[in-house]
Amino acid sequence: MISISVIIPVYNEEATILALLTKLKQLNENANLEIIIINDGSSDKTKKIIDDHADLYHIVQHLEFNQGKGKAIIEGLKISTKDYVFFQDADLEYDPSDLSKFISIANNFQADFIMGSRFIGEKRSVIHFWHMIGNKIITFIFNLLNNTVFTDIYCCYCLFQKKNLPINNLKSSGWGQQAEILTYLSKNSKKIFEVSVSYD
Repeated sequence: MISISVIIPVYNEEATILALLTKLKQLNENANLEIIIINDGSSDKTKKIIDDHADLYHIVQHLEFNQGKGKAIIEGLKISTKDYVFFQDADLEYDPSDLSKFISIANNFQADFIMGSRFIGEKRSVIHFWHMIGNKIITFIFNLLNNTVFTDIYCCYCLFQKKNLPINNLKSSGWGQQAEILTYLSKNSKKIFEVSVSYD
């Protein structure tokens, strides 16, 4: 059974945070999960909901003010303790049950890095045309520079071995952080996979 630190950056997600944590708890049978919440200065009832349901996670860090998702990811990486890391947005656009696909591949193939994609599989949600075109252009450039064949580098779901990401070397805390992290993982990982994910 693999061990995974699930890092959840949260900002004003009072409508979805409890449902998300409940769904993740149901996956504990498939892997040893460490649920880490980084509350990025939420101003709604998110903090109270988190504090009232301490049985649904392992670690929480409440940042005093909003510093952006990238900063929350870095803070989560610093305190994560498991062999693998998985990023989970709190708004439920991505279905936490898809984590079971990543776990299965990691277990069966000893994968180093598994990337999610919204553009492969039998079905997918239709997204805005220009968002898709922009994503495809960025993904093409990333693949060209890193000798990879990903289809969706700005999918928010990825599972990777923590040892392959030099956390202290990360420079970006903004929109470019995803590409920076994936560049390190692509270079440092031997067994890389891509799996379809749900998006709504």
